[in-house]
Amino acid sequence: MPELLDTIKEKFTPQNGFDGVSFSEIINNTMMEVPKERILEIARILRDDFKFEQLKDIVSVDRFTKNERFECIYNLYSLEHKYRMFMKVKLDSKNPEVESLFPIWQSANWSEREAYDMMGIKFLNHPDLRRMYMMEEYEYHPLRKDYPLMGLPGAVLLPKK
Repeated sequence: MPELLDTIKEKFTPQNGFDGVSFSEIINNTMMEVPKERILEIARILRDDFKFEQLKDIVSVDRFTKNERFECIYNLYSLEHKYRMFMKVKLDSKNPEVESLFPIWQSANWSEREAYDMMGIKFLNHPDLRRMYMMEEYEYHPLRKDYPLMGLPGAVLLPKK
């Protein structure tokens, strides 16, 4: 839908007050990179004005770089336009956190909890941010690239036979 994409690009320009928003293409889909400080505002506009009714899932990425190590990639879909678009936000290396999109799409609940549990990304103002797979007292995040491949010896006590 080139017309829809053109309209979206026209809306999110620096002239309209949206500095730091950029567009690229990935596997024949649009990728929109947004500043983390404006993610709620931009997500609400995409839902309300451009009819992206669905947040399909969220992927967390560990780039293992010094700056902006983590990313969250949101898979958005418009039923009305039959159009998929990805929205990406880069996060700080030392304190990866971003606002929860649960108030906009409730489907963000489980994906945000999973990214928190496995990658250590905090979703601010999430209604129930707790671990899904690991126990609460476990201080590590197994999908980070600095996590040992064979796990941490003695970190999790296994039941005896």
